[in-house]
Amino acid sequence: MVNAKKEEIKKTVKKAVKKAKVETKKAAEEVKKTVRETFEVSGENLIKKVKELIKEGNVRKVIIKGKDGKELVQFPLTLGVAGIVLAPVLAAVGAIAALVKECSITVEKEG
Repeated sequence: MVNAKKEEIKKTVKKAVKKAKVETKKAAEEVKKTVRETFEVSGENLIKKVKELIKEGNVRKVIIKGKDGKELVQFPLTLGVAGIVLAPVLAAVGAIAALVKECSITVEKEG
Protein backbone atom coordinates (compact mmCIF):
# COMPACT_ATOMS: atom_id res chain seq x y z
CA MET A 1 0.00 0.00 0.00
CA VAL A 2 2.80 2.39 0.91
CA ASN A 3 4.66 1.60 -2.33
CA ALA A 4 1.51 2.24 -4.34
CA LYS A 5 1.16 5.67 -2.71
CA LYS A 6 4.82 6.45 -3.41
CA GLU A 7 4.39 5.52 -7.08
CA GLU A 8 1.27 7.67 -7.31
CA ILE A 9 3.11 10.61 -5.78
CA LYS A 10 6.05 10.11 -8.17
CA LYS A 11 3.69 10.14 -11.17
CA THR A 12 1.98 13.29 -9.90
CA VAL A 13 5.31 15.05 -9.37
CA LYS A 14 6.57 14.02 -12.84
CA LYS A 15 3.40 15.39 -14.44
CA ALA A 16 3.72 18.66 -12.53
CA VAL A 17 7.38 19.05 -13.50
CA LYS A 18 6.62 18.31 -17.15
CA LYS A 19 3.78 20.85 -17.16
CA ALA A 20 6.01 23.47 -15.51
CA LYS A 21 8.70 22.92 -18.16
CA VAL A 22 6.18 23.37 -20.97
CA GLU A 23 4.78 26.56 -19.41
CA THR A 24 8.29 27.94 -18.84
CA LYS A 25 9.21 27.24 -22.45
CA LYS A 26 6.06 29.01 -23.67
CA ALA A 27 6.81 32.03 -21.47
CA ALA A 28 10.39 32.18 -22.75
CA GLU A 29 9.17 32.08 -26.35
CA GLU A 30 6.72 34.89 -25.59
CA VAL A 31 9.50 37.06 -24.17
CA LYS A 32 11.60 36.46 -27.28
CA LYS A 33 8.74 37.66 -29.45
CA THR A 34 8.62 41.08 -27.77
CA VAL A 35 10.63 43.75 -29.58
CA ARG A 36 11.33 47.27 -28.32
CA GLU A 37 11.68 50.24 -30.66
CA THR A 38 12.35 53.86 -29.77
CA PHE A 39 11.44 56.89 -31.86
CA GLU A 40 12.54 60.49 -31.32
CA VAL A 41 9.73 62.94 -32.09
CA SER A 42 8.89 66.56 -31.57
CA GLY A 43 5.95 67.48 -29.36
CA GLU A 44 3.87 68.55 -32.33
CA ASN A 45 4.26 65.14 -34.01
CA LEU A 46 3.69 63.10 -30.86
CA ILE A 47 -0.03 62.39 -31.28
CA LYS A 48 0.42 61.62 -34.97
CA LYS A 49 3.17 59.08 -34.23
CA VAL A 50 1.23 57.43 -31.38
CA LYS A 51 -1.85 57.06 -33.60
CA GLU A 52 0.32 55.61 -36.36
CA LEU A 53 1.82 53.07 -33.95
CA ILE A 54 -1.60 52.09 -32.61
CA LYS A 55 -2.87 51.49 -36.15
CA GLU A 56 -0.06 49.00 -36.73
CA GLY A 57 -1.94 46.72 -34.35
CA ASN A 58 1.01 44.79 -32.97
CA VAL A 59 1.99 47.31 -30.29
CA ARG A 60 1.60 46.04 -26.72
CA LYS A 61 2.86 49.00 -24.72
CA VAL A 62 3.74 52.65 -25.36
CA ILE A 63 6.16 54.57 -23.14
CA ILE A 64 6.70 58.29 -23.63
CA LYS A 65 9.84 59.84 -22.15
CA GLY A 66 10.95 63.44 -21.98
CA LYS A 67 14.16 64.77 -23.49
CA ASP A 68 15.93 64.02 -20.20
CA GLY A 69 14.94 60.34 -20.42
CA LYS A 70 12.45 60.56 -17.58
CA GLU A 71 9.29 58.54 -18.15
CA LEU A 72 6.26 60.78 -18.57
CA VAL A 73 3.57 58.20 -19.27
CA GLN A 74 3.19 54.52 -20.01
CA PHE A 75 0.11 52.73 -21.24
CA PRO A 76 -0.61 49.19 -22.38
CA LEU A 77 -2.48 48.39 -25.55
CA THR A 78 -4.45 45.22 -26.02
CA LEU A 79 -5.76 43.62 -29.15
CA GLY A 80 -9.03 45.06 -30.32
CA VAL A 81 -8.82 48.32 -28.41
CA ALA A 82 -11.70 50.50 -29.54
CA GLY A 83 -11.37 54.18 -30.39
CA ILE A 84 -13.58 55.19 -27.47
CA VAL A 85 -11.17 53.48 -25.06
CA LEU A 86 -8.22 55.28 -26.64
CA ALA A 87 -9.78 58.74 -26.36
CA PRO A 88 -8.53 59.38 -22.79
CA VAL A 89 -5.09 58.05 -23.69
CA LEU A 90 -4.85 60.30 -26.73
CA ALA A 91 -6.05 63.25 -24.64
CA ALA A 92 -3.21 62.58 -22.18
CA VAL A 93 -0.73 62.30 -25.06
CA GLY A 94 -2.04 65.62 -26.40
CA ALA A 95 -1.47 67.28 -23.04
CA ILE A 96 2.09 65.94 -22.95
CA ALA A 97 2.68 67.13 -26.51
CA ALA A 98 1.68 70.65 -25.44
CA LEU A 99 4.23 70.59 -22.63
CA VAL A 100 7.29 69.09 -24.32
CA LYS A 101 9.28 70.13 -27.36
CA GLU A 102 11.12 66.87 -27.84
CA CYS A 103 10.47 63.39 -26.52
CA SER A 104 10.96 59.75 -27.29
CA ILE A 105 8.39 57.02 -27.74
CA THR A 106 9.37 53.47 -26.86
CA VAL A 107 7.03 50.76 -28.02
CA GLU A 108 6.92 47.08 -27.19
CA LYS A 109 5.75 45.11 -30.19
CA GLU A 110 5.00 41.53 -30.90
CA GLY A 111 7.93 40.25 -32.90
